[in-house]
Amino acid sequence: MIGGQFAHHAGKDPAKRTGEQSDNYLPHTVQITELGEKHPITGGINDFELVTEQYWVLSDEYNDVLATTTQNVRPWDAWHRPVTTPAIWTRQWGKGKIFVAAPGHRLDVVLDPNVRTIIERGLLWASR
Repeated sequence: MIGGQFAHHAGKDPAKRTGEQSDNYLPHTVQITELGEKHPITGGINDFELVTEQYWVLSDEYNDVLATTTQNVRPWDAWHRPVTTPAIWTRQWGKGKIFVAAPGHRLDVVLDPNVRTIIERGLLWASR
């Protein structure tokens, strides 16, 4: 994740966890930013819902953020206010183009029409 670092992902209520990876699969919204509305990777895609790991990513200001996601506050979480972090971004370094999409941990998420379109467009954008 060039330009980002995994920090955390929210999980289900501890009383409902089974020790499986699915303990971290939560419904959440990927929100397209104003920049994302105009970008060739995410243009024409509206905010969308996923049920998968919702990544909390540390990032820097050189990223061009195309979409975000917000970690809500629940009684068992360590944070005390909602935290919005990048979910999809690009950056350029010299002549190099970098594209990052945090959603896509499992095949069913990659096959989501929005995620698949974003990944396909992102790969084309970065390779040209």
